[in-house]
Amino acid sequence: MINTGKLAGCTIFITGASRGIGKSIALKAAKDGANVVIAAKTAEPHPKLPGTIYTAAEEIEKSGGHALPCIVDVRDEGQIKTAVDNAVKKFGGIDILVNNASAISLTSTLATDMKRYDLMNNINARGTFLVSKMCLPYLLKSKNPHIVNISPPLNMTPFWFKNHVAYTMAKYGMSMCVLGMAEEFKEEGVGVNAVWPRTAIQTAAIEMLQGSESANYSRKPEIMADAVYALVCKDSKSVTGNFFVDEDLLRKEGVTDFSQYSCTPGNEKNLMLDFFLDEALDSRLIPNKTENKVDGSKIANLFTVIESNLNAELVDKVGAVYQFNVKGEEEGVWFIDLKNGKGTTGKGEPNQPADAVLTMDSQNFFAMFSGKMKPASAFMTGKLKITGNIQKAIKLEKLMVSLKSKL
Repeated sequence: MINTGKLAGCTIFITGASRGIGKSIALKAAKDGANVVIAAKTAEPHPKLPGTIYTAAEEIEKSGGHALPCIVDVRDEGQIKTAVDNAVKKFGGIDILVNNASAISLTSTLATDMKRYDLMNNINARGTFLVSKMCLPYLLKSKNPHIVNISPPLNMTPFWFKNHVAYTMAKYGMSMCVLGMAEEFKEEGVGVNAVWPRTAIQTAAIEMLQGSESANYSRKPEIMADAVYALVCKDSKSVTGNFFVDEDLLRKEGVTDFSQYSCTPGNEKNLMLDFFLDEALDSRLIPNKTENKVDGSKIANLFTVIESNLNAELVDKVGAVYQFNVKGEEEGVWFIDLKNGKGTTGKGEPNQPADAVLTMDSQNFFAMFSGKMKPASAFMTGKLKITGNIQKAIKLEKLMVSLKSKL
């Protein structure tokens, strides 16, 4: 997506812009010479995540834009007001708002504590509403005002609620802001839309949680930046109330080569589809049951292969104990200890409490360990249930990658 210069001189206010998708959108706008307000919490370097509002500002200035770094927690009304006031004072107004800041916890109802529930709803739903409310008086004065929420289409399929209802409610709160505000400010010419990725997007935060292997099924955040750029360059009066998917939006702009966005060249056909899209539930994510039929010893043999591939290096990288509750044709309880010594496996419960308990049908279990089903896809589509430490469960993919060629 080539820059057109249409955003030169425009002021774009982006929440969560110190890294990831938010920063990519900021840099894209900066190449047009836009003024970018970086509204994010990270003023001091994070021990594991790169980037602060100040390092992002430096990159924006180098890219041709003008930056205003602002310390903003979108839960804090006073900080938002100060950032908006400073933006108007420095740049004369606000033309575009991108509500990108978000919190996620893919936990079930019983596993979601109220502190995490409040965090997600206060950042996602309340934060989006509040920042929009604060910016709207100035957006209404703009010649081409846009609000873009990085949120999904409102898909009422029960599946997208059952595994993580608290997160879905919080994220849909952002989408409901699109639905309502688009209609509310339609006559005033404010374009209010949502953009959501078709596939998983690789960011530093995702890599920290899932490891470098997540790049194998993800796209770069630049695809979201290009999609948002294409949207906000349009006449706001002609486009409002839409729930766009990044790839679909870019196809309408004439983009045909999406390999440029893949983190792993040549792996375009193995990308993981994102949440809230019905196509993520189609047959491509369901292993062929006849091909993966489990005989009476397949799971036992699998754990024999797993144990032969354990080593101290893997234990050092993963550092967790897993319990597997296998259902279906070869029902049983198994464990993998990747916390002690060189690692061990066995039948039954582990000798110490498991960091994560994974429950799967035996057919899907073997498909996952043999590389025919990605753990993230299995979890997202309900084929894998996880209790305990989800971050530790995600680390299990390191082992699966090493086993793929041996099964």
